Amino acid sequence: MILIAIPERDFDPTECSIPWKVLTDAGHKVKFATPSGRAGEADERVITGRGFGPLRAVFAATSRSVEIYNRMRQDEDFRKPIPYRDLDGERFDGLVLPGGHASGMKEYLEAVELQRLAAGFFARNKPVASICHGVIILARARMPETGRSPLFGRKTSALPALMELSAWWSTRLWLGNYFKTYPQTVQEIVTAELERPEDFIVGPCSLRHDTEQNPERGFVVVDGLYVSARWPGDAYRFATNFLEALKGVNYPHD
Repeated sequence: MILIAIPERDFDPTECSIPWKVLTDAGHKVKFATPSGRAGEADERVITGRGFGPLRAVFAATSRSVEIYNRMRQDEDFRKPIPYRDLDGERFDGLVLPGGHASGMKEYLEAVELQRLAAGFFARNKPVASICHGVIILARARMPETGRSPLFGRKTSALPALMELSAWWSTRLWLGNYFKTYPQTVQEIVTAELERPEDFIVGPCSLRHDTEQNPERGFVVVDGLYVSARWPGDAYRFATNFLEALKGVNYPHD
């Protein structure tokens, strides 16, 4: 059984729904968790493209992603998520941490319960996948035996500063800080917790989205049973690599 943790609003629809689809298609049972147990709602602006103007093709979810997201919303487990306070990491074989950048993400990114849960997955050597801003949860988590992030000594990706700042600068006149979740960039927050700055892998400079038929267009970093990626354009490769990580351990499908 796999857990996808999300906030109650503003998560990225692609980064959540594509892993859900890939995992459920492969026969995995997927549960969801939100702060209070209310069903989550993805970032409406990313779904509709409202306010992106000529940059809609870059920042809005694709029609295929919206279709899969709407299908996921009808899933009974999505409609009845587990409150963070009731999570038991022993019940799950893998953890997925999607991203998103709007203000509703902060409750999720700052949730101590999720940080502890994530550290437990690393301590038990269970597969973990994190994309975009979701990697911040792992950067802020602490391993009990070392007091360091579970990312210390690992290689990871996340939203690169160049991509984050480009989105912010290109829309700040009319969207303000919509694309800037924190004063620091995601790359700065994550890199500060790594053993070496070069352990943050930026990846190729490309705005091309991968697809179900062509997941190789995406970019991921795999370090043992940990899979990380940068943005929604990597979602299919991210999900398929996490599926491979799950196959590498003897966890039964639920």
